[in-house]
Amino acid sequence: MFDVVIIGCGVTGAATAYYLSKYDIKTAVLEAENDVAMGATKANSAVMHAGYDPKNGSLMARLNVRGSMLAKEICAKLDVPYRQVGSLVIAFDEKEDIHLRQLYENGVKNGVENLKILSGAETLDMEPNLSPYITSSLYAPSAAITSPWEYALAMTETAVKNGVNLYLKTKVEDIKKHGEKWLITTNKGDFEAKYVINAAGINAQKIHETVNPKRFETQISRGEYYLLDKSEGNTVNHIIFQCPTQKGKGVLVLPTVHGNLLVGPNADIITDSTDTANTMDGMEFIGNMARKSVPHINLKQSIRNFAGLRSNTDQNDFIIEWAQPGFMNLAGIKSPGLTAAAAIGEYAVEMLKNAGVRLTEKENFTDSRKKLRFRELTAEEKQNVIEQNPAYGRIICRCETITEGEIIDACHSVIPPCSIDGVKRRTNAGMGRCQGGFCGPRVMEILCRKLNISPLEITQDGENSIILTGYTKQGGDGNDIQSI
Repeated sequence: MFDVVIIGCGVTGAATAYYLSKYDIKTAVLEAENDVAMGATKANSAVMHAGYDPKNGSLMARLNVRGSMLAKEICAKLDVPYRQVGSLVIAFDEKEDIHLRQLYENGVKNGVENLKILSGAETLDMEPNLSPYITSSLYAPSAAITSPWEYALAMTETAVKNGVNLYLKTKVEDIKKHGEKWLITTNKGDFEAKYVINAAGINAQKIHETVNPKRFETQISRGEYYLLDKSEGNTVNHIIFQCPTQKGKGVLVLPTVHGNLLVGPNADIITDSTDTANTMDGMEFIGNMARKSVPHINLKQSIRNFAGLRSNTDQNDFIIEWAQPGFMNLAGIKSPGLTAAAAIGEYAVEMLKNAGVRLTEKENFTDSRKKLRFRELTAEEKQNVIEQNPAYGRIICRCETITEGEIIDACHSVIPPCSIDGVKRRTNAGMGRCQGGFCGPRVMEILCRKLNISPLEITQDGENSIILTGYTKQGGDGNDIQSI
């Protein structure tokens, strides 16, 4: 029995849990996947938008600007990678120049600070690798980049440390009103709650319709990307947008907090909620559009292609509402959802307060987190940590300089990984040029040892991404040889 049950632990559910964990209220988060941030949160552009694009007066505009400010504070407190690099929206003709002026005026109304229209020459002074045909740009210095999965994980870890109950691999199958409470049926048993918060991403419509008439239509949008090697990381130093269209903010070129270059996405409406495949047409489109912004971009240095799904709906704004007393929707959280997440969580708590929920602040709320990142230490600091724990002296991921000690730290965290990619999201092991070709088996060995599980239980990422299906040989005594 819980006061509040949050369905979904993407960045929106994580932020809501984070803010609720500040109060003496019994909260649970139900996540269908085997880890946090497994949907749109793990595959997006990683941009903290300034807030000039959403329509003035909309929830999206209000929560974008507020969320941008909160994200900067939270990332600092919880030791999440964050770089305020600023963004440039570039124009190529007079029509787009006019569009930039409209974006500027809208941004000023939304409360975005320090926006500036630059000439083509001023833009090229800042970013010499851009197209010489640029006529003007909109500069937003408050825009930033982050690590989206680390952001969601950090907020969830903080929530769990402060008493929130996280249930992974727990898929909601049905919800019914049970007196004054909600009965939530899952594959792991039943949960009761006074309040339900629907933060289920692309599945939010299904969750909503278990207890409510149809209110909105989900339109899943797939966005594909190139991730380029660190050798290309300095091609641009800002987030480079083209003028937005009805389909979205267009193809971006931007640095990542880990030193790579990210290019994408396109926007294809699909019906299969599991279809994260890259397509030849999609990648060709992205390449052509990227070269319009950065003519000599070197896509041959791609180390990975991936795609993410966005929970667009037929509504023009975020859907944040009481669908009925005790049942709250946090749905349709499309771009700038990552940026707005913290503000959405804060707003959801205010909605609960206004509904009469008594929220008493905890006296001993823990609101800090510190991670040891070996590669960022000085030579003296590295020597000191190795002397204290020799595991930090064993490099597992050569590309990213990730040590055994850091992977063990992840295994001992309040939300330990259970997959190879779970370790990647927590430590960056496998993010480099070889994409885990060298370190993957060693990461698996550490996971098996520290979590005391068989290598046959380790997945690449989600529940069905099995890596090993059985043993290939036996020893002379007839026993299985467990070599990886």
